[in-house]
Amino acid sequence: MPAAALKRTDERRASTANGGLMLLLTIIVLALMIWSLVDLISHEEVGMVIILASLTVVLVLLLSGFYSLQPNEAAVVTLFGNYEGTDRTPGLRWVLPWYKRTKISLRVRNVTGEKLKVNDKRGNPIEIAAVVVWRVTDTAQAMFDVDQYQTFVDIQIETAVREIASHFAYDHAEHEEPTLRANADEVAQMLREKLQDRTSVAGVIIDETKLSHLAYAPEIAGAMLRRQQAEAVIAARTLIVEGAVSMVENALTQLSERGIVKLDDERRAAMVSNLLVVLCGDRDTQPVVNTGTIYQ
Repeated sequence: MPAAALKRTDERRASTANGGLMLLLTIIVLALMIWSLVDLISHEEVGMVIILASLTVVLVLLLSGFYSLQPNEAAVVTLFGNYEGTDRTPGLRWVLPWYKRTKISLRVRNVTGEKLKVNDKRGNPIEIAAVVVWRVTDTAQAMFDVDQYQTFVDIQIETAVREIASHFAYDHAEHEEPTLRANADEVAQMLREKLQDRTSVAGVIIDETKLSHLAYAPEIAGAMLRRQQAEAVIAARTLIVEGAVSMVENALTQLSERGIVKLDDERRAAMVSNLLVVLCGDRDTQPVVNTGTIYQ
């Protein structure tokens, strides 16, 4: 049989009281206790003992119900395991003392993930880490729908980073596909969406994600560096050859149009070869001055 779907807990407002008003009531009860104690000492009446005992119980109950909340902090109120609501009002608050209050922070949190060793889309081992900015938006889901929501978010961050790394190559992708190194913004956006889907059950919203570390694994870093250097040399040579061919073509065209010299196919091929050697060579050429005919 399929497992039953998780029943989500929706946050609602708790019925709590203003702590200032209850503090005033506490002061009044304390004053009555002092008056009762003085009257008991003076008259030693049995009725005053009962009144004093009752006021003491009331004072203890009043003092036990106080709690305070800072800005961007909430208190989840429960009664014998039943969720009664969430109080988000900052300041001095009061609730019946048999209600349990569990405070939870609503502030923005910054998590720097550990470096993970994973395989990219091409199977190359890489090291990757991410920085995630998140916060709690639904206190009921954070407290009751997952176990230890902070640990839950940390585990989901690691899982999402591993999944994203397998969707992209580190670099040099085929058919102009996005890569981890060249398309950091696109990768970060997809990571945020994946992570938001995973953590929504915990009442968490992901504000921002960024890759904080990206490198080849040490065992292949040297080979990949040589590959990058070779590709850079090839790209530079390709550009040089394209420029040289254009310059040779321009030179032959101008010589022909201006009638400076007429060359047959063999001499034209020799001239093209010499010019390409001069323009594409990585060393300085040594000119040779011909003092005879153009064919000697």
